Amino acid sequence: MVRKIGTGIKRQPKAAAIGGGIAGIFLTLAVAPGLIAARSPAQAQQPGVYAGTRSGLISSAFRAPYKVDYERLDQRLRLAASKPDMVGMAVAVIENGEITFVQGYGTTTAGGSEPVTPNTVFRWASLSKGVAATMVGLLADEGKLSLDEPVAKFNTTLKLPAGGEQLATVADILSHRVGLPHNSNDNLLESGADPKALRMSLAKLSAACAPNTCHSYQNVAFDTASEIVERVTGQSYQNEVRRRLFAPLGMQNASLTRAGLMSARSWARPHVGRRTVEVNDNYYRVPAAGGVNSSIMDMALWMRAQMGLAPQVVPERVLDTIHQARVNTERRGTMFARAMGPSQYALGWRDYTYQGHWLVGHQGAVMGYRSTILFDPETKSGVAVLWNSQSGRPSGVQLEVLEMLYGQPRTDWLKIDGPGGGSAASPDDIAAQ
Repeated sequence: MVRKIGTGIKRQPKAAAIGGGIAGIFLTLAVAPGLIAARSPAQAQQPGVYAGTRSGLISSAFRAPYKVDYERLDQRLRLAASKPDMVGMAVAVIENGEITFVQGYGTTTAGGSEPVTPNTVFRWASLSKGVAATMVGLLADEGKLSLDEPVAKFNTTLKLPAGGEQLATVADILSHRVGLPHNSNDNLLESGADPKALRMSLAKLSAACAPNTCHSYQNVAFDTASEIVERVTGQSYQNEVRRRLFAPLGMQNASLTRAGLMSARSWARPHVGRRTVEVNDNYYRVPAAGGVNSSIMDMALWMRAQMGLAPQVVPERVLDTIHQARVNTERRGTMFARAMGPSQYALGWRDYTYQGHWLVGHQGAVMGYRSTILFDPETKSGVAVLWNSQSGRPSGVQLEVLEMLYGQPRTDWLKIDGPGGGSAASPDDIAAQ
């Protein structure tokens, strides 16, 4: 459960690591074209891949006493993916520390024939912020920086109103407490302006509050984290993330650039409605805020690491730091927000209390893509979804999985049971920010 925010905040210790990794990829007896077994991370050729990710695949005849009804989930996801507001979608579920379900639905392009598979690459959008927080958390754990140091110490391009960069700390950057109006200069970033120049110009804005006193979501300012990593390590942010996180976790299809997305063997094209749109470079230029791409299989491995199941790569003490709630966030009138209740922001992650359970997650959105991840660190169970449209419908996947995990009455969060299958949630209903 989430403890109250304040000095001396404490959390329940996480349970011991459960199991040996991938219990299996869900396989139905009647295999559909989109149901393709993902490669095991054991096949990774990179040196130093975390051994805990290695395992085989379960057979379709195996039926463990899981709480999630995977046959039902698969049926509902197939129906949801067939709706006109959808194009492609990929879903991963972890239960008791085991990757129990990894599945693709729909196609990579509207009207196309290439199916989404567990290895199809999507954009993470703001789920990238958890990667940045983990990377900075590792450096702090190694004594290479302090989260409580003012950001000005690192000689980054960030300038805040009234010299606020002298007061705002590294932790303030990662928890959106720098005192700016929300999403400052995002419009200029999307117009093609240089993000470093935009960070310097933030000083000209009127402050929303003093640093460390309120939460206001940022992208341009948040990407100061990438500069901090580069200053401390002497390496590019992209290279450090690949070396310290993606490679040792076996995340074979993960990348941080537009070229990385478009060079993937299978990648999902972005859509507005049913119209395929161009992949632009805007948020790749702020990689800490929104630059990550990967397959759903890679995201499942990432989620296990965030549950504490890859301690050689991400130590428990780092997770304790970055998952610790720092500030209350405003409630939004969305389906997800109403179901989850009040939330707090940690470092690159959100904390929730759902039916008495402490959950960690985040949501993301860039043009043509949406993403979400949500997990219970105590039970080592969670769900992640990637999709290539602006539909809000898949935001219901996590709520339906939570109801199964916690034995609750089932609700049609996917909006598929009513006449005509129900209407999709609005594009903003995922509460991306």
